[in-house]
Amino acid sequence: MKLTSSQLEQYLSKAAWILKGPVDASDFKAYIFPLLFFKRISDVYDEELQTALEESGGDEFYASMPEMHRFDIPKGYHWNDVREKTTNVGQALISSFRAIEQANQSYLQGIFGDAQWGNKEKLSDDLLINLIEHFSQYTLGRKNADTDMLGNAYEYLIKHFADLTNKKAGEFYTPRSVVNLLGLILDPQEGETIYDPACGTGGMLLECVNHLKYSNKDFRTLKLYGQEKNLTSSTIARMNMFLHGIEDFEVRRGDTLRNPAFFEADGLQTFDCVIANPPFSLKQWGAENWANDPFGRNIAGVPPKGNGDMAWIQHMVKSMNNNGRMAVVLPHGVLFRKAAEDKIRKALLEQDMLEAVIGLGPNIFYGTQLAVCVMVFKHNKDNDKKGKVLFIDASDQIRVGRAQNFLEPEHVQQIYDWFQNYNDVENYVKVVTHDDLKENDFNLNIPLYVEKIIEDNLPTVEEATSELKTAWQDSLDAEKKFKSILEKFIS
Repeated sequence: MKLTSSQLEQYLSKAAWILKGPVDASDFKAYIFPLLFFKRISDVYDEELQTALEESGGDEFYASMPEMHRFDIPKGYHWNDVREKTTNVGQALISSFRAIEQANQSYLQGIFGDAQWGNKEKLSDDLLINLIEHFSQYTLGRKNADTDMLGNAYEYLIKHFADLTNKKAGEFYTPRSVVNLLGLILDPQEGETIYDPACGTGGMLLECVNHLKYSNKDFRTLKLYGQEKNLTSSTIARMNMFLHGIEDFEVRRGDTLRNPAFFEADGLQTFDCVIANPPFSLKQWGAENWANDPFGRNIAGVPPKGNGDMAWIQHMVKSMNNNGRMAVVLPHGVLFRKAAEDKIRKALLEQDMLEAVIGLGPNIFYGTQLAVCVMVFKHNKDNDKKGKVLFIDASDQIRVGRAQNFLEPEHVQQIYDWFQNYNDVENYVKVVTHDDLKENDFNLNIPLYVEKIIEDNLPTVEEATSELKTAWQDSLDAEKKFKSILEKFIS
């Protein structure tokens, strides 16, 4: 019997609840995701084993051959082997993880991360036994939990962590609606390469996959590339790919701005689609090496030492191939900050690759009320868009919530329609020429171009003056009355 989405979500949430106390909420993912992945590949292995036994008439040697399995699980290191342990459970998990990584080096090297499974002060044997028994209540093979369902539940839990941690969760979780918007804008096609230089847990790469799925196109032809500095997030991204049934991908750990991971013979590897929500206004980003960047990414200048936003933009621009396009989420400050960033904006605009600037509403990212913008670049813009930039003010395209605002599907569709139509829309959209940009010293602040019409319901100067005089007299009369009452009370 297949698991429902609701059952799977509750299943994963309960695992977080078991860890609550000894483990900080921000660290849940480092423990839950490896266990989920371990259980999944063990159950899939058992399914494959059973299928091979049936095909071979019960030939156990044949059924256990590596060729019969997506991943090899060495004898003694299966989920059920760990489940039998009553002491040193953490060490048993570590041994299984390393044995599986070693047996599948091409795919799984380092995938289970480096969480402190052996720390008994944090994770007692009783707690781990409880956690393993919890995970054991369901079979997570393909027959019981297909890749889409498991992947969606996985994303649910990533969001759940964003809500739990109350930290800058937007650094590792971008709202699905924003990711969906970027996927629509980039419109990846069969056979293309997709690159995210700050991929976190892989959500944006997977959105490009989903874009093809929804269009009934062969998503398996995509080639996905990602780099992520955080060890836990990079390993989760790899697990996430496998849990979604994606096989043609490379996710590498490392500091993208200091040490980019992907190269071709003549320099940085380039891609058809580049997509990212990088860390906002990164202070320690590697400015010391940028003036003489060995990878040739300072195509427009050197960003300020204490803010890496323009470094991300230049890295991504440099990572586009001749027909490439990119979409990046950044804080609004990148549109108008002065000094070094001003010069970089001017240089980038003169290269005429900026296609659109989209301002999104406030408080739609987890853990921050900051309003963000989306910048869209294209290496070879269409002829009718050359020398122009599309500005979209989508700040009111939100559903206002109590603690957080939401970008709903209808808002995403409206923004995308404006982007596609490429026409002026009063209050919302303006096509701006480079001459107009030059007049504003290449300042890209959206209100400079998209003017909001204020409804003419304000009083005249004479009416406002009269109302002010009346209010002032009313306040004097009230004060006089208060003093007379106070004097009677005192006396």
